[in-house]
Amino acid sequence: MNAKPVSESRTVMTEIVLPNDTNNLNNLFGGQLLSWMDRCAAIAAHRHCGRIVVTASVNNVSFQRPIPQGAIVTLEAQVSRTFTSSMEVFVDVFLEKDTKGKRLRANEAIYTFVAVDQLGNPIQVPPVTPETEIEKKRFDGALRRRQLALILSGKLQPEKATELKALFFPEEAKS
Repeated sequence: MNAKPVSESRTVMTEIVLPNDTNNLNNLFGGQLLSWMDRCAAIAAHRHCGRIVVTASVNNVSFQRPIPQGAIVTLEAQVSRTFTSSMEVFVDVFLEKDTKGKRLRANEAIYTFVAVDQLGNPIQVPPVTPETEIEKKRFDGALRRRQLALILSGKLQPEKATELKALFFPEEAKS
């Protein structure tokens, strides 16, 4: 399977925060933002592999700033790394609050998707090739994030987490 550049999966969605999207403080509901992020990330994963994808996990969500009613929200998602049948997808969320169009980073999330066949069985996905510095940084960190998630779920013994060991015990990784 040929590798694809990260840029081929890039997906951009834009929404406006309407009154029915807000909480009692007139800020965007976190659940609504999660829904938008999941859709944007799913499209990025689908663009990468060209198959049906399902959300396997929401690995990290960082609500860094509230998004007020009336704000324009732009979500940007792209596959950061692939494994056998899964894909890690980063979603960056920006908001525009004024008429000048200045964007502020509001939130980010990391999702994992699995490509499946028509029967729902996992299938292999193509590798991804990072090109920019941020893509390379996210690609490099993906294996550590995956190993940590597998340890926390009981699917990987800590001593087998080679990337994490190298991060915390660099002397042992050299020997």
